[in-house]
Amino acid sequence: MDVQGTVAEGFEPVRAAFVRNFEERGERGAAVAVYHHGHKVADLWAGTRDVDGDEPWAVDTAQVVRSVTKGVAAAVVLLLHQRGQIDLDAPVGTYWPEFTAAGKERVLVRHLLAHRAGLPALDHPLTPAQAIDGVSGPAAMAAQAPAWAPGADHGYHPQSFSWLISELVRRVTGRTIGRWVAEEIARPLGLDFWIGLPPEEAHRVGRIGPVEEPATSPGLTLRPKRSVTDAYRDPDSLTRRAFGVIDPLPDENDPAYRAAELPASNGISTARAVARFYAATIGPVNGRPRLFAPATLTLARTEESAGTDRVLAVPTRFGLGYMLHGAACPLLGPGSFGHPGRGGSLGFADPESGIALGYVTNGLRQGVTADSRGQSLIRAVRSAL
Repeated sequence: MDVQGTVAEGFEPVRAAFVRNFEERGERGAAVAVYHHGHKVADLWAGTRDVDGDEPWAVDTAQVVRSVTKGVAAAVVLLLHQRGQIDLDAPVGTYWPEFTAAGKERVLVRHLLAHRAGLPALDHPLTPAQAIDGVSGPAAMAAQAPAWAPGADHGYHPQSFSWLISELVRRVTGRTIGRWVAEEIARPLGLDFWIGLPPEEAHRVGRIGPVEEPATSPGLTLRPKRSVTDAYRDPDSLTRRAFGVIDPLPDENDPAYRAAELPASNGISTARAVARFYAATIGPVNGRPRLFAPATLTLARTEESAGTDRVLAVPTRFGLGYMLHGAACPLLGPGSFGHPGRGGSLGFADPESGIALGYVTNGLRQGVTADSRGQSLIRAVRSAL
């Protein structure tokens, strides 16, 4: 395997694990980057730009990272709170009056971030065109009744998170979330990360698609329980309804989809941009001050939700906007926080060790959280510390 890029002395296990992902775990095209106390110690890429093509992955190749996007979107709300523009304990209706319809008067801003709003699904799913028009999604969320008493329980909001967070940010700032990220996060930090892909960057983005994990793949293998399998198969389950809020499923390789702003799922990024973003949440990077003040970092990684997830049907843990280290999402250590993307991509930070990692792939697996390729990279980082 012809791997491009560099690793710092002592972090050679990351390169070895990355190579094994291609040789043993069916990787097609991918990149990984690691920061340690604000310094880049690994920056590697290999394989093909397109999951179904032959063109090599380049130094600047980017991919749709699915729910890895949620980690950057959550940072927008936390930074607005840090700047005194959003009160996390205020009702969402304070900023978005129409949202209070259908029994949502007591939904707080923190409930949106911690997946406690009770709004993972829609009674009437949106078409792909409605999902990206910037109007239909927020209107549907404003009209939707919660599936449980807001704040009483938690369940992952896989796609509805897009319209909830984007409309909140627009109401507070007057800017779309994609513009806010570009102006306040990506540009200052020098990140190749977009929510809403500019036309001039489209040539850099590869095609994503499903791949099968080899039956003999080593490492972490999570066999879903019958209850989980049943939840995904039952068309009437909250699980199926939550993942089916856009019907039919959108084409994630469609230029119109990539140009839209869906902060739950259609962020486009390089691995080094994901890693640098998370490095900036825990410390200074490239001469820039840290993004999160200590109190904000505490909010990101303090447990807000824990226990059996009403949507994912397994125990999950969330801080404000971030998945926390646990059985469903094993990260580097107990204080780690971040977000996986369904199918494989991953970003997280571990303040105790000073590690931040970004992993981007074009080959999508069935799992929502712990992918064996990302887990192999985590183990390699742990062995290097």
